[in-house]
Amino acid sequence: MTVSPLDGSAASVSPLSPNVNPADTPLPPRLAEHSRFVQRVRRRYENELACLPPGPPVKAAMNTCLATLTGRGLPMPAALRVLRQLVMERLVVLDCEEGASLQDITRAVTELAELALDQACRLAFADLDDLHGAPLDENGQRAQLWVIGMGKLGARELNVSSDIDLIYVYDADGETAGNTAGRNRISNHEYFGKAVKHIYNTVGETTEHGQVFRVDLALRPNGNSGPAAVSLGALEEYFLVQGREWERFAWLKSRVVAPAACIADKSASALRGAVLPFVFRKYLDYNVFDSLRTLHRQIRDHASKRAAGNPGRANDVKLSRGGIREIEFTVQLLQVVRGGQFPELRTRPTLDALQRVAKAGLMPRATADALAAAYDFLRKVEHRIQYLDDQQTHLIPTRDDDLAWIAATLGFPDICAFLCALDAHRETVAHEFDILLGGAPGGGCNGKGCNKNGSRGAVEDLQGVMAGLPEAFAAKVAQWCEHPRVLALREDARLRLVRLVQRTGAWLDEGRVNEQAALRLADWIEPLLRRESYLALLQERPSVHERLLRILGAAKWPARYLLKHPGVIDELAGRQLMEERFDAAQFEADLEDRRTALRRTGEDDEEELLNLLRRAHHAEVFRTLARDIEGVLTVEQVADDLSALADAVLRVTARWCWARLKNRHREEPAFAIIGYGKLGGKELGYGSDLDIVFVYEDEDENASEIYAAFVRKLINWLQVKTGEGDLFEIDTALRPNGNSGLLVTTFTAYENYQRGRGSNTAWTWEHQAMTRARFVMGMAGLQPRFDAVREAVITAERDRAALAQEITAMREKVRSAHPVRGEQFDVKHSPGGMVDVEFVVQYLVLAHSGEHPELRGNLGNIALLQRAEAVGLLPKGVGQEAADAYRELRAIQHRARLDEAPPQIGADAAAGMAAAVQALWRHALGKTA
Repeated sequence: MTVSPLDGSAASVSPLSPNVNPADTPLPPRLAEHSRFVQRVRRRYENELACLPPGPPVKAAMNTCLATLTGRGLPMPAALRVLRQLVMERLVVLDCEEGASLQDITRAVTELAELALDQACRLAFADLDDLHGAPLDENGQRAQLWVIGMGKLGARELNVSSDIDLIYVYDADGETAGNTAGRNRISNHEYFGKAVKHIYNTVGETTEHGQVFRVDLALRPNGNSGPAAVSLGALEEYFLVQGREWERFAWLKSRVVAPAACIADKSASALRGAVLPFVFRKYLDYNVFDSLRTLHRQIRDHASKRAAGNPGRANDVKLSRGGIREIEFTVQLLQVVRGGQFPELRTRPTLDALQRVAKAGLMPRATADALAAAYDFLRKVEHRIQYLDDQQTHLIPTRDDDLAWIAATLGFPDICAFLCALDAHRETVAHEFDILLGGAPGGGCNGKGCNKNGSRGAVEDLQGVMAGLPEAFAAKVAQWCEHPRVLALREDARLRLVRLVQRTGAWLDEGRVNEQAALRLADWIEPLLRRESYLALLQERPSVHERLLRILGAAKWPARYLLKHPGVIDELAGRQLMEERFDAAQFEADLEDRRTALRRTGEDDEEELLNLLRRAHHAEVFRTLARDIEGVLTVEQVADDLSALADAVLRVTARWCWARLKNRHREEPAFAIIGYGKLGGKELGYGSDLDIVFVYEDEDENASEIYAAFVRKLINWLQVKTGEGDLFEIDTALRPNGNSGLLVTTFTAYENYQRGRGSNTAWTWEHQAMTRARFVMGMAGLQPRFDAVREAVITAERDRAALAQEITAMREKVRSAHPVRGEQFDVKHSPGGMVDVEFVVQYLVLAHSGEHPELRGNLGNIALLQRAEAVGLLPKGVGQEAADAYRELRAIQHRARLDEAPPQIGADAAAGMAAAVQALWRHALGKTA
């Protein structure tokens, strides 16, 4: 029977007297009257207990009770204090005797605080208005004071004997109107300073009925040396100039809790514009690790000093190792690091935040569930400790009867079982906290050769490690010693840079990474040196650092992509990165969650949505890239995932554009997107553009103008460059009549054009393109109609000799436009290359799918070649050998594009593949390719 001490050592601290066996301690019944606080309330307020209606003390019941108490002649401040005693007595009964949930208890205490503060504001404003008149802004409108609840009050998680952390902010400077005689004008600053004192007297002052709540203003700007109330403008300036990292965690849970009128009319929402950018950065913010470590170390040191000479104080369910505070810090850290880019993580309650970080993949679901269970348990223990004497304490009691009562009210058979459960939960919390944040401040090197000497300057340290680096990498690092960005770094950031160089050099020595990776890492870091969070991320996450080096060492294109979108490296920290593939449904659901989160805070403007789409797309491309380079995906799977991602982006973008279209006339557009080329064939590569055609079928008299505006908006959303880059280049040249045709046409006009009805009809090359066309997204009723058009086009009777001649002529035209110079074999355009395969497949589909339904599906070139051979259109082995050659040529092209190299190989290496493709051409079209 032990309770883990503060320092986590093996020593045991028993809360029981040394001669007592807890197993022999009889458990009392689960009665609230064991609480000495309850006993006092029942004696003192016997006649008032019935004023609180039966059941949970929700806000309506509290208001009823308050009205009854004031009706009996109690002044409002006294009535609020008596109400507090009655509510707390009721909560002990509900919690300990009836098994109320933690949320029921914390909600009731929070609503009591909100009610009390609202009443206190009314009293203060009424008295001060009589003396000085209303406070006015420059437009003569009443200036407002907002009471901001921090911590557990802001998160609606107040415990039963909590103080309340408050900050007072008023929205405008000015002066009061004066009293009825026009005198006693004072500044708004003075008025609201007096209001703060008045509110404290109503809520926080101790009287014969006690307090409503203890009030703490230490979290306000400049702490206890700052003014009691600050203007919104002063608060914004403070955040910009003086705001400290730990204050961001405090403001994470901030919420305007009174006056109720300001919340109801939403005027208090003006505070968000100041708070959100302070708490949540627009980039992944790993700099907060050190600041939170420092804050936690200070709290733990303070707790250790309090426990010195009094071992019982080490058993603090809030501040000790594995306590409530470590759960809160774990969750808040993940929220602050990523909440700028992932707004769905912006929530105040701890249990809700745990579920969100798990859903976002930042924590395994099992870990989140374990931490949630620990949080629920520890908070219930905390409440029972406070029920005993209504004291703001978190220490496990030392009296045997109190321990036995706590165990009984939690459903344990004896004290030992309770203490074992307590230890187990605290060990779970401590373990997870140490994994996330348990490293030394500044982060350890986690690699061979880490220099722990922090007293020397970072430049000197860089010079000191160069001797052990490969020549080219050492030369690059030498340049940093005089680099203005390096010299401008704060000392802690420069030390991080040194440690990253040391770790990279150690891994080079061990052969874990190659020198090209180190050089590209240097090129990647250099332009980002002023954004210290990237250095912090790599230092905090050695696994990310190593995986990044492997990706950079593999090819040039990933390095360039990372330079354009550096924030995506955080994706390398995900535990499931190499175990999963792109999930379109989850991708869309996550985006909708983020848009909803932005809408709640009024941030869902067009620019923010554009950036949201781009960040999500870039992250998914990078995940696929990482899996590709690590060999988890084949070339075909990469193309499948990139094509599925493009489909999902088109669906989401179309939904959001339509929702924001000013002249939309229906909930869902009668509209569709047809994909051609690589999108249509599901063969997209990195950076591919999208060949698409837009169609609609709508009887509205203004349909043509509406859908034209919609498509222009959609293309703009996809192509426009923002601070987060762009999404896709869009090519609409395959629409009816090409670039001279309408940007969006009716489906009927599209069908007539493709099927040759009327004088305006598609060319053969457009029918070739139709072999790879598919319905990407849109109104469900248009998909079967498109499928019917496609089938009618590709199965139409044709003069096969004339078709072969046209396709051969088109192949020569393409070859002339892409001449191959030198002796190398171009895997795409040389005779026997990929384009030859693609043209043969198009011929086989257009010439023979009428009598061979097996060729009608948009299945890709490899599958169609295999089917053509299976139905006898190609001699045995010719189709399969050409398919194998095409697969290998495609892989060579893919690797070359990743390394930004010409897709060419030696003629000898290509001979076998080229021969297989040329044999295919001869058998299909009767000539040498």
